[in-house]
Amino acid sequence: MFFPFYFDPTYVLLIPALLLAIYAQGKVQTTFRRYMHERSQAGMTGAQVARELLDANGLHDVPVELIAGTLSDHYDPRTRRMRLSPQVYQSASVAALGVAAHETGHAVQHSEAYIPLGVRNNLYPVASIGSQMAFPLFFIGFITWSEILMNVGIWLFIGALAFQLVTLPVEYNASRRALNMLENSGYLTRAELPKAKQVLNAAALTYVAAAAMAASQLIRLLFLRGARDDR
Repeated sequence: MFFPFYFDPTYVLLIPALLLAIYAQGKVQTTFRRYMHERSQAGMTGAQVARELLDANGLHDVPVELIAGTLSDHYDPRTRRMRLSPQVYQSASVAALGVAAHETGHAVQHSEAYIPLGVRNNLYPVASIGSQMAFPLFFIGFITWSEILMNVGIWLFIGALAFQLVTLPVEYNASRRALNMLENSGYLTRAELPKAKQVLNAAALTYVAAAAMAASQLIRLLFLRGARDDR
């Protein structure tokens, strides 16, 4: 069985994951926007809360830096730096404090050698190469009838999928740590905590969608290889 590239019915395998990705992206943007306009009673900015939470966990040497972009917040384990977007760094909103605490959660994971984070960091080079090379190699093999190239492409993509899957416990654990820190330190009230949780859950859904898309792509590649083998 062979499908020309302009009519590949295996694309239907991607539709559920694609719809989930669209929903997740819209959800995180609307939820973040909603609670970016709600100032926390603590009145502290995301940068201030991140600094105090880092210090409370003994991470005095981890700087909190301002970075350009929207929702570009991240903790870099290679340089041990936390970088926050202007909407989080400068804002005292419920959403900003939730995001700042979440990134602090990643920093604490790193300091405690949290195993899933270490696995994800080790998988990153493989995932980076796999996400760039898997499809070209697979489809070159598909066109030239090279089973070796198709298999190499599939194995590279499996590495990329593994990265997406191990990211899930890392992100959910960081969010759990964030909410605990915010509650125990009193930065958010009992009424504000569920709102911060909504922001973090919406962000986590984007990682679920990415993993679902990667899994769907892998199923599609396996289906295409099977179709080529049956021809």
